[in-house]
Amino acid sequence: MGRPPMPDAASSFPQHRAAEKPGHRPRLYRFVLVAGVLFALVLLVGTLMRLHARHQLHAVTVAATIPTVSIVHPGGKASDRLVLPGRLQAWYSAPVYARTNGYLLRWYVDIGQSVQAGQLLAEIDTPDVDLQLAGARAALATRTAQRDLAGITTRRWNRLNALNAVSQQETDERRGNFAASEATRHEAAAEVQRLETLSGFKRIVAPFTGVVTSRATDIGALIVAGTSAAQPLFTVSDVSQLRIYVSVPQTYIARMKEGMSVAFTVPDYPGREFRARLIRSADAVDPQSGAMLVQLVYDNARNLLRPGAYAQIAFTFPATDGASGAVRIPASSLLFRRDGTTVATMDSSQHVKILPIAIVTDFGTELEVTGLTAQSAVIDNPRDDLRDGDEVRPQENRHGA
Repeated sequence: MGRPPMPDAASSFPQHRAAEKPGHRPRLYRFVLVAGVLFALVLLVGTLMRLHARHQLHAVTVAATIPTVSIVHPGGKASDRLVLPGRLQAWYSAPVYARTNGYLLRWYVDIGQSVQAGQLLAEIDTPDVDLQLAGARAALATRTAQRDLAGITTRRWNRLNALNAVSQQETDERRGNFAASEATRHEAAAEVQRLETLSGFKRIVAPFTGVVTSRATDIGALIVAGTSAAQPLFTVSDVSQLRIYVSVPQTYIARMKEGMSVAFTVPDYPGREFRARLIRSADAVDPQSGAMLVQLVYDNARNLLRPGAYAQIAFTFPATDGASGAVRIPASSLLFRRDGTTVATMDSSQHVKILPIAIVTDFGTELEVTGLTAQSAVIDNPRDDLRDGDEVRPQENRHGA
């Protein structure tokens, strides 16, 4: 068998190339198409992501411009409670001064001791006054002797004058001498009485029944009376009852009634409440403080409280008979605009609505006002730039009676 003849390379190569071209082009087209689709998808996804991010940024920006506000709902009428500071004072308090000069001889009572009216507190040694008193008594004796002699002489001249033995002029002179002697004796007697009274001040006594709350002297101390620098030797206070003076704001003056019972507390007895009674008021408002001074009295028979102590006095008033439809709001919710006193409220669509109000009663931190209802959503501590129609984000805050 013979082998078939081999074709030469030149004749076979063009036929091979012609056979490969129809299959190569579709693959290239598909590659280009897939690449183009992928590129378009990447562009689309990127564009969508940028749009989404821009939308989120816009939403965050818009949300940041909406202020968050605290919402309170007005309360109805309730019992009012007013707490004010005050000081306890003794019913009577008397600083006891010396009325004569000398040295303190001895003292008999000290701080905290109870004393009775007229009880001896201390004695003063007064050598100068004693010597002056002795001299005044001697002068009084001299004036008395002179007066007696002038009286005897006058009676003699009166008898002689009746017999026409002496002249009327000489008789009148003797009578004048007697009257002058009588006057000088009265002057000497008055000086003795003055020094005796001054000597009686050697005994320092209690002016009334009470407690010694201070002692500012000791044995041997120099006592100088009647000077501006003089200090009281003792202070005696009647603490069976205590006074409490309180300055009440003008808003509450009309509610102060004599005889009303008032509660108060002191730091000495935490958690314990005491009762006092209003007995009188000044019936005048202090123009500087805008308050009226009232006086309370506490029965301290058990000696529990001390004068000078700090106290917190709580006045409790019944519900006011204010204007119909009045409600209570915090004072911090007020807005002061050109058109008067207003408040900012929020409507159902969470937008601001500015409403005018009228203040009926000022309770300090709270106000009783008209122009609102219990369902009103009042903005507490509103921003000054809030305007009608502004959108807000509410945050509830409970308030009311």
